[in-house]
Amino acid sequence: MIAERNGVPAVSIMTTAFVDAAELMARVQGVPLHPFAVIEHPIASADPKGIDDRARIAVVKAAEILAS
Repeated sequence: MIAERNGVPAVSIMTTAFVDAAELMARVQGVPLHPFAVIEHPIASADPKGIDDRARIAVVKAAEILAS
């Protein structure tokens, strides 16, 4: 969010469980429209394939956001 506040395009990646907290933090940090790439929760209990799948989804979503 610091990068975004300073005019550098940025995106944050988080799981579905943290969207509300992240949106609140973005507003508090002064970047209410900061974009998020949201992936499935949880991460900690995901197996290696689940982590790989979430990572691929996160990269695609982040690239789409940054390219727009």
